[in-house]
Amino acid sequence: MTVRSLAVALSAGFVLGGCGVPAQDEPHVVTLPRRPLNVTASPEASTDPVGEVAQVLCLIRDSRLVQTVRRVDAVPRPQRLLDMLVEGPNQPEQAQGLSTALATTTLTVTLPAGSTTAAVEVGEAGEGAGRSDEVLAYGQIVCTLTSRADVSAVTFQRDGRPLQVPRGDGILSGSPLRAADYRSLIGPV
Repeated sequence: MTVRSLAVALSAGFVLGGCGVPAQDEPHVVTLPRRPLNVTASPEASTDPVGEVAQVLCLIRDSRLVQTVRRVDAVPRPQRLLDMLVEGPNQPEQAQGLSTALATTTLTVTLPAGSTTAAVEVGEAGEGAGRSDEVLAYGQIVCTLTSRADVSAVTFQRDGRPLQVPRGDGILSGSPLRAADYRSLIGPV
């Protein structure tokens, strides 16, 4: 074997054997991305279980928005996402110190065909609402709905009239809002 052949063989061995990924004998925890893993062909999700998908919900911990992932059988409709926010964290999420600013709030969402801007009708918060920080409440709604592939922005209304709501910086806005408008409130997972 010539020196050149030996050099080529050694180089090939290093390239093939040293790809930078160490071998592991045990499984390890994988952190999911902050954006959804699901993509739907239409805004209307199927009601038939099609397999497990990851759905992002924005909950609250220590006056910060926290994106958490729930595993569900099918991509939930936008209204179901809002219902989950109002219901609040499940037991494992509660154990992590997560809560909601939307308890007892009535929310209804519409996503017109061909549009990527969801319109949320906000009712008055009921008696005994756990929080009064509206910035976090609206941030939860916007960050959760825009985690869907088919929603890019959210507008708000009350009794069918446009509603100005606080962005993450506290400034009132009647424009369509995006998760970036609440970036300063999103905390670590």
